[in-house]
Amino acid sequence: MPNAPEDGKIEIRYIKGYPSLAAFIASDRDKSTAIYRRFDRLSARNLLYLQSELVELEARQDRYDAEDLERPTQEKASARNWQTFKEKAAETNNVCEKERMELALDIRAKIKEYREALVLESTLISLKSPSSRTLEAFRNVFHNVDRAGNKTFPTLGGRSAEMLDDADDLMALRVSSEEDRLTRILRHYFPLLFVTRRTESPLAYISEQRLHIFVGIANVLLAAALLFGAIYNLYYVTSDQKRLGFIAGYTVAFAICVGLLTNARRSEVFASCAAYAAVLVVFVSGNLGSVKD
Repeated sequence: MPNAPEDGKIEIRYIKGYPSLAAFIASDRDKSTAIYRRFDRLSARNLLYLQSELVELEARQDRYDAEDLERPTQEKASARNWQTFKEKAAETNNVCEKERMELALDIRAKIKEYREALVLESTLISLKSPSSRTLEAFRNVFHNVDRAGNKTFPTLGGRSAEMLDDADDLMALRVSSEEDRLTRILRHYFPLLFVTRRTESPLAYISEQRLHIFVGIANVLLAAALLFGAIYNLYYVTSDQKRLGFIAGYTVAFAICVGLLTNARRSEVFASCAAYAAVLVVFVSGNLGSVKD
């Protein structure tokens, strides 16, 4: 039923069950709560059934082909001409061709069903599992956890009450881009900085857009500080030994930042560090690296 809060907006409340759970999933702007069961075991069994059905149909087709080799030449026209095959299969008294036509149609339908199931399964396999934090929030809503952290009752009854128990059999339809370590750290330890809406339960909504903007700004500032800070220090240092020490120190700091705060691979870390060190070495060896008297 609708409720009128102080800000004048109308809040719609739904009965606990499928209505409230569907509303919760749809209310997430980032669609990270679109979490559903994979049913991997049932899907694998269904593919095995389809596969076995095709194996049986293939065996029947091979048996018919072997029988056709022994038939007189005038009766082999159906093996070369589809229209002849179709006309003979339509004859009432031609049981042999009718069985072969039925088999061909069965194979066509079954192999289409089998390959469609394979494509769908391949698509589902590529979908990732929900993040642990998102799954925890979803479970809290599903089990109606109060602010004290106590489970009250599951939103869905019957067997569906246990549908979120196996995390390995869950998938998130929204495949988010791979997050860097800084984003994961901020999301896990500093979620309050990005909260946009709270609920009556411990659940709170955070803004993914605000989080990504913050991470982008932090990365730009950190990169600028490491580059211009190193140049500034090297510009006013005249001792070659100290310059080498600064270059080594800033390069190590750069490598740590790239390795810990981004998803860069090892080869990418080495390449970026080499480029960073090369910039500093060129600066020191050039005219800009000498302090003017």
